[in-house]
Amino acid sequence: MTMSETLPMAKPAAPVRSFKNHALQILAVDDDPLIRRLNAQALIRAGYRVAVAEDGAVAWNMMQLNHYDLLLTDNSMPKVTGMELVKMVRAAQLDLPVVMATAAPPAQALIDFPRLQPVAVLLKPYSPAELVSTVRSILEATRLRANATFATVKFDRTPFRCGE
Repeated sequence: MTMSETLPMAKPAAPVRSFKNHALQILAVDDDPLIRRLNAQALIRAGYRVAVAEDGAVAWNMMQLNHYDLLLTDNSMPKVTGMELVKMVRAAQLDLPVVMATAAPPAQALIDFPRLQPVAVLLKPYSPAELVSTVRSILEATRLRANATFATVKFDRTPFRCGE
């Protein structure tokens, strides 16, 4: 269930479009229902589709069933923490940008496991504008990187000659 189905919302801005011509989908994970709701509202108003989960275990199950363009997760949660969720995402080799929104970043875990680095860390408290700006920047960088990768594919134009 998406937040747009459960929360009364102001009219959203024009949807943000990906190269597939659909609104980008974000999975927002936080055990605090108020923060979960505020994050979802800000992102929906910015034109994103948002699904929410109350902890990392629920989020992981949702990721098995759906495609997401970005993961926004808190770190300190029951059952499966944000860092454990990032470990699962990286172990599954999902190419998913991660934004960790937390009061205290897991500094030691990031030093011990640099591959787990989220693309960004938002320190709580943050404003809805900071959240949207961070997400927009990351998704734009991801789109540009995908386009650059596609553009750098080169074909061997050496003529093929039979009998050589």
